[in-house]
Amino acid sequence: MNNKLIQKFAERFSFDQDQLVDTLKATAFKVKDGVVSDAQMMALLIVADQFSLNPFTREIYAFPDKQNGIVPVVGVDGWSRIINQHPDFDGMEFRAAEKLIELPAARPCPEWMECVLYRKDRKHPTAIREYLDEVYREPFTGTSKDGRSYTVNGPWQTHTKRFLRHKSMIQAARLVFGFVGIYDADEAERILDGQAEVLATGTMMVPVSGGEASEDAKRMAAKLIARADKAGGAWQAALDYAAEHFQGADLTFVNAEIRKAQQAAPLPSGNRPTVSGPEALAQAKQTLRDSKNAEAG
Repeated sequence: MNNKLIQKFAERFSFDQDQLVDTLKATAFKVKDGVVSDAQMMALLIVADQFSLNPFTREIYAFPDKQNGIVPVVGVDGWSRIINQHPDFDGMEFRAAEKLIELPAARPCPEWMECVLYRKDRKHPTAIREYLDEVYREPFTGTSKDGRSYTVNGPWQTHTKRFLRHKSMIQAARLVFGFVGIYDADEAERILDGQAEVLATGTMMVPVSGGEASEDAKRMAAKLIARADKAGGAWQAALDYAAEHFQGADLTFVNAEIRKAQQAAPLPSGNRPTVSGPEALAQAKQTLRDSKNAEAG
């Protein structure tokens, strides 16, 4: 395990280093049965460190997935933190539709809500609209041991407007600030249920397994970072390429290196090409593939 990272968290939270991992395994993972591996624990710490989130206050936690990896989950307080601590954040506002709709078991709610995010380095704000019928989760239904059906209402039923507002804020944050590799609890549950949909460019699972990253992964991470930077910030293209060609510890390592480089990268200047739109993204991914093919040849 990465002792330096464990030591960093122990010092940050004034915690005994020897007990840190066991405590977080017991409190920062939503798991009924089974064992949380050291690799899964380290994957969570990497993400928590990247976004400066506190796993002890549930700003971030994780679901172990079926591939021995994790689905990193950031709570609403965590999303609020990473938005507010971004150096270019310059405020947000919310708008809502005048038309109210009522979905099964839900409270009356605006048809859509919109989050408008402002950046200090942009002339115009970005407005992201989320529609209730696309994100709403119906009550959980099941059958008891004696054969009787039952229904359990969740937060979408009791706090419909609030949860739609959260959705619009989170999606806006992803698109405006490029936050990748983290989910809200609702998305994580859909993923684990096998019903996941890509709701915004840049979201991905983080499969991990034990062991050290291979030399090939370390070498390719550096190449992907260099080419993503040269393409004007094609970080998602680099992450997509990594997901297609690596798995386990290799994928965890490459993703972490790309994210660190993305956070450290300067904003694109006026005389530097920027990536925008599906066509530019596809071109950047092709550039990364060409590099790999040339190397193999």
